[in-house]
Amino acid sequence: MGIKDDAVEVRAQGWRTLAALHGLIEAELERSLQSEAQLSVVEYTVLDALSRQDGWHMRMQQLARATALSPSATTRLVNRLEERGLLTRILCADDRRGIYTELTPSGVELLEQARPVHDHTLERALAQAQEVPELAPLVDALPRLHAAV
Repeated sequence: MGIKDDAVEVRAQGWRTLAALHGLIEAELERSLQSEAQLSVVEYTVLDALSRQDGWHMRMQQLARATALSPSATTRLVNRLEERGLLTRILCADDRRGIYTELTPSGVELLEQARPVHDHTLERALAQAQEVPELAPLVDALPRLHAAV
């Protein structure tokens, strides 16, 4: 194995470690959010992203980027959340082709109930990951990464 091969393997191992940390956290969040709030992780992500917007609404394209979903998957997700009464769509006043997605009062209420579950589970999952020698350096790096953004 040459130097280039070694560098590729180091990056690949880093990616596998990051994927393992993400998988551990996402699995814990999925279990907790489903059982405590009847929300999936991606549904929670949508409600949370909308709550962080000034005016509490986003265009569908922005929502797709925030959730890392395709436009069609975002539309299906928004349809499900709209059917549950957690959000609504409104036409953009400036551009009739634009559609905003906005939290409903029920969506705000459910998010307020789910946020402590999410935060506690995330804290617990990171503490568990901290105990795994391969994952601990990534967990340690998270505060530094956040400060750099």
